Amino acid sequence: MNQTIEDLKTRRSIRKFKDEQISDEDLNTILEVGTYAPTGRGAQSPKIVVIQNPDTIKELSDWNRSFFPIEVPDDMDPFYGAKTLLIVLADSEMPTYVEDGASVLAVLVNAAHAVGVGSCWIHRARDEFASEKGKELLKKWGIPERYEGIGHVVLGYPDMDAPEPLPRKEDYIHFVD
Repeated sequence: MNQTIEDLKTRRSIRKFKDEQISDEDLNTILEVGTYAPTGRGAQSPKIVVIQNPDTIKELSDWNRSFFPIEVPDDMDPFYGAKTLLIVLADSEMPTYVEDGASVLAVLVNAAHAVGVGSCWIHRARDEFASEKGKELLKKWGIPERYEGIGHVVLGYPDMDAPEPLPRKEDYIHFVD
């Protein structure tokens, strides 16, 4: 089977990582591939913020947890101990900004899998960056306030077996005339 097809079919969310940072080579490959994600009119408007500072990741993990729609324990880490955090933001002035950001997220997780890095797409970035703290972070990072959070990707070398895929639903695909 074609390697790309195999990678797309076997990628799974990884939620347990080894206690080591991914290599610069792997990170740079993943990031470069992310910049090739399809975007509306080829505008390439999303931004990928890269964070590897453990204290910053911990702070952002705690912040992300505060946006959970249900009560979760204080020691629950929504970033699963990953050593690298990517945040995808998109320019809300673009009519396709949500789709553009989601496209980048999808490409990032698949690129990670292709180079042997585990990943997990994490939500709640929209709520985070709509808040005052989110606006302050954008300003601190030199990113215009019109950018909205689309999602996070945590990266690390897997310390678990990839979960087995769920069976595909029988009514997933509909052919019509």
